[in-house]
Amino acid sequence: MFVLIWAIFLLCVCAETGTSQQCSGQYCITLSETLTAEAGLCVVIPCSFATGFGFTPKHIVWYKCEANSRCVYDDEIIFHSKNNIRVQYGFEGRVSLLEPDIRQKNCSIIINDLKESDSGLYRIRVNGEINWREDGFTSIQKTTVSVEGLSQKPRVKIPTLTEGQQATLTCVAPGLCSGSAPEITWTWRGAGGTESYITGSSTSFRTKTLTAFTQRHISTLTFNSSAEHHNTNVTCKIRFTGEKTTEEGSTLKVNYVKEVNITGGTNVKEGETLNLTCSVESFPPSLIMWSKLGSDITLHNDTGSATLSIINATTGHSGQYVCTAKHINNTLQENINITVIYTRTPQITGNTIIKEGDVLNLTCSVDSFPPALIMWRDLSSKTNSKDTGAYTDLQNDSGSATLVIQNVTAEDSGQYTCTATHPDTTVTSSVSVIVSWFSKIQDVSECVLQAEVLTCVCISEGFPLPTIKWPLLGNHKEYAIKTTVSNHTVNSTVSLKVKNYGNSTVECVSNNEKGEAKKNLMIRSVPDTVADSSVLNVGYLEIIIAFLIGVVLSAVVCCLIKKCSRKKTKNSGNLDETLEMVTSQDDPQHIYDGQETQDNQSNPQEEVEDESVAAEKDVPELSGAPQEVEYADIDFSLLKRNSKSERKQERTKTEYAEIKKAIKDKQEDEMVKGEEEEMMTEMDLKQSELEKEKEEDEPVYSTVNDVIDKI
Repeated sequence: MFVLIWAIFLLCVCAETGTSQQCSGQYCITLSETLTAEAGLCVVIPCSFATGFGFTPKHIVWYKCEANSRCVYDDEIIFHSKNNIRVQYGFEGRVSLLEPDIRQKNCSIIINDLKESDSGLYRIRVNGEINWREDGFTSIQKTTVSVEGLSQKPRVKIPTLTEGQQATLTCVAPGLCSGSAPEITWTWRGAGGTESYITGSSTSFRTKTLTAFTQRHISTLTFNSSAEHHNTNVTCKIRFTGEKTTEEGSTLKVNYVKEVNITGGTNVKEGETLNLTCSVESFPPSLIMWSKLGSDITLHNDTGSATLSIINATTGHSGQYVCTAKHINNTLQENINITVIYTRTPQITGNTIIKEGDVLNLTCSVDSFPPALIMWRDLSSKTNSKDTGAYTDLQNDSGSATLVIQNVTAEDSGQYTCTATHPDTTVTSSVSVIVSWFSKIQDVSECVLQAEVLTCVCISEGFPLPTIKWPLLGNHKEYAIKTTVSNHTVNSTVSLKVKNYGNSTVECVSNNEKGEAKKNLMIRSVPDTVADSSVLNVGYLEIIIAFLIGVVLSAVVCCLIKKCSRKKTKNSGNLDETLEMVTSQDDPQHIYDGQETQDNQSNPQEEVEDESVAAEKDVPELSGAPQEVEYADIDFSLLKRNSKSERKQERTKTEYAEIKKAIKDKQEDEMVKGEEEEMMTEMDLKQSELEKEKEEDEPVYSTVNDVIDKI
């Protein structure tokens, strides 16, 4: 007990300066010389005494006095162990012995509810009996007590606070006194800075008695902690007797964690930079980690917040990313999808070379995000046709579009373009469609045999462009071929000289990579009267030259005949016979028919034949073996002379006869000179007209009749 009392004494006394023992005879008292205490609390003045044999202590008396006072007067008594003794005003009930049993020789007192006015000198006296006679002794030295303002703070105990859990705060008043209980209150200062009370809180007060002379005053505050209370201040205020107050504040730390918050755009264009920040409001700060779903690699980590940066984004950066927050024993996650916006060049799939009548099916697809708007366009002249099932303006926003054209024809060939529109970008891709079709020989193809000259025309169409072959050319060395092309049509004309051709048909073979077509062309024979003039296979130029030579020769022959006729006329005087003979001599038909003539006609005929041979020599040398179809000019040297030339020649002969009849009475020399001048002028004019006709373009022949009409 004594040890406990002295422990309390040491706690209650703020400052103590030495102790001294004072003895007078057999009586001794031990006191502290100086004590310092704080107003509102209590002070313990330690004291002990010793007596000689036979002295029995009865009462303890404590005095408070001024510096010049002896401190032995009754009006200076602040404590008397005898209860009915009057004490100084203001000390009633505030002073008590720490040890009520005086026999223990402990004279220590405790003064509660100190005031600044309690400062002063204190002196003790021990009253007792010796040999049944009252006696006593008083301390020689006084104890000085100094009471200062209250500076001690209450002790606030705050446990670990966790959001959502109930928490109890404890406030312990300073000092261990058995005096009046202090008033304890709790205040809370929130984010606004204004003091208030925690909503839903409760307080309790209790006094814990340690000894008969000491007590501990405790107040508790109970509430449900939340993130709202984190980093706010709570204050415990204590008000002692005499309006002495003290307080202690403390900052609340609440363990809490909020939801994961991700900021930043989740879409980024290819090649650009994406920044995403993941933050978690919590206490203590959480560990934030970025990772990609399906990967154990941590992309970035930090405390409180972490920023994920994707530089020069590619399609490989697209995907789901995870932000993980670890807080004490909790783990929170938030997933987010990152999309890289991109587009690629449209890819066109499907057959671009198809057969006529098949279905054109082309699919245009674009790898992009978001899906691009796909549109098909036909750059050819053909427009949409519902009848044929062609839709050339198709669009789709699913990333692909299919163009379907049923029963394609050659007109469907051309360039088709796929256009992909993607946010702010437009990309295109084109493809050429080729519709192939079999080679076909037209019914207008035929052959004509005229005076041992066989002329055949074969017209074929197809795609790719077909070639035409003539199997009969394998047996001939001399022939002429002319080939013309128009769009998908090939016109092949072959001419060759045959004798006693026994076949009734000629085979024409047309083929391309899609197939082969054969046709036997019927041979149509033309009567010889029509074909006599076609024995010479010469071109237009050769025909004109031969015609002009014939005219010149005819003029010469006419002159010779007239001279002979005049001699005969003088002898016989028969003008009619002379005119008849001249006409007969000038008729080239008799020459070509090979009819018998008079002796004087033989020389001109031989000259014509010589000229024909000369014309034939001017014809280009023909190939000596069968050739592939090629673009070449037809050599018409084997074909009939143009009928217009015949008619012009016939008309010339008639004019000659009329001239002769008109000048029959004139002199022979004058008539010949006039005829020659007039005939030469007319020949020059006709030659000019024929040259103009020759300069015109040659047409494309469709049938053999068209060719024959030009002969």
